[in-house]
Amino acid sequence: MGRAFTFVIGLFVIIYLMKNSRSRFIDLRGLRYHIREWGEPGAPKLFMLHGWMDVSASFQFMVDALAADWHVIAPDWRGFGATQWSGADTYWFPDYCADLDALLRHFLPEGQARLVGHSMGGNAAMMYAGIRPARIERVVALDAFGLAPRLPEEAPERYAKWLDELAVPAVFQTYADYGVLAERLRRANPRLSPERAAWLARHHGEDCAEGVRLLGDPAHRGINPVLYRRAEAEACWRQVSAPVLWVEPVEQGLRRRLGVSDELHAATKACFRDFSLQTIADTGHNLHLDQPEAVARIVERFLLS
Repeated sequence: MGRAFTFVIGLFVIIYLMKNSRSRFIDLRGLRYHIREWGEPGAPKLFMLHGWMDVSASFQFMVDALAADWHVIAPDWRGFGATQWSGADTYWFPDYCADLDALLRHFLPEGQARLVGHSMGGNAAMMYAGIRPARIERVVALDAFGLAPRLPEEAPERYAKWLDELAVPAVFQTYADYGVLAERLRRANPRLSPERAAWLARHHGEDCAEGVRLLGDPAHRGINPVLYRRAEAEACWRQVSAPVLWVEPVEQGLRRRLGVSDELHAATKACFRDFSLQTIADTGHNLHLDQPEAVARIVERFLLS
């Protein structure tokens, strides 16, 4: 009883102290796109881009810690969160860059944008900053790094796996209720407090006949048949003229598990003309959830310098 009471009080305090966000839907490249916003429209715009299998609401705790007044604009990428599914059976990375281009035309028709992206969102931001360098003022990448190059010889097996998966469409696991989903979020990220996990579960999940399922298109789980073309990514990174800040955890377990060596990681950093790095201790891949206050301070210092 005491633990449950403490949990309820903690959740109430978190919600009470949160900065209010608002949702809107816009048409973006033929899809009904969900946009989450914080702050007043007249404040400086700051675009936040979430990672794979995430939603825009995960930036809430970081936004709460921002000291300056910002108009934060954070989309749910296509097929994630409340944004419409693409209708295709495969999602393609270039579409994120195209969606970002359309998003900026909608919210910032002129001038330069400030981008903060986590993981996949950070990779999309860095690619876009090289594709449209004149449109970007500054870029912050939260534990976003280029992948290891793939060998052409891998293509036949990868295409075959893709075709096999298309024959048996992916589905998301269902959960008995939002509390069980919150527990699953904590298993994936033990640093997440029970209160924050409970709040996030309401944004990661939706009601279904079996209980609760993840909010988004299960097709995101499928393998992409196109091999990662690192040389193309490097060509884009070299065209980035805006200052770039990387914020990454001291322990870089995910990067190494994905086969990105220290040498390759250093080569990625060397592609950017104006590059700086900040590391944060006691955090995993989800820095904006594990250490939102520290990330907010670092990001604001960079954006306002």
